Amino acid sequence: MKKVLAEYLLISLLLLSACSVRYSFSGASIPIEANTFSVKLFQNMAPVVVPSLSSTFTEALKMKMLTGTRLNQTDEDNADLSFEGEITGYSIAPKAITADEVAKQNRLTITVRVKFENRVDPKQNYDKSFSQYDDYNSEVNFASVETGLIDNITQNLVEDIFNAAVANW
Repeated sequence: MKKVLAEYLLISLLLLSACSVRYSFSGASIPIEANTFSVKLFQNMAPVVVPSLSSTFTEALKMKMLTGTRLNQTDEDNADLSFEGEITGYSIAPKAITADEVAKQNRLTITVRVKFENRVDPKQNYDKSFSQYDDYNSEVNFASVETGLIDNITQNLVEDIFNAAVANW
């Protein structure tokens, strides 16, 4: 019985070591052959342009890939995983209207178009838009909350993009 159990464990370990996908605590499943990633600057093509949004978003995506994967960043065009795209939307709209038709809350929405290329597993490639929002009290001066809203929305967008690229969600 002990010999059968030992053989079973040995075979199981051999099978597990032969897998070509690594899983990490971040939930990422990246082909073992992948070693590098690149993120090109996401140009802000939205009708309303916030000057710092391009760099804020691009750097947040780079940081997520650095901290959430084992991959090394490169600026080369032939990275194993690559991200490029543009910011296509930045809008503020009323969210909750009161009885006297006054907006009690407003919603900031940011939309990003992402082209993701996985040179190791091209079936994972995508070209799609991601959109996230955050609400704020309309009685507050927008300029005083804009940076915080952008940071929250950016983190949610980056999480969605990361999950679509390497978590297979």
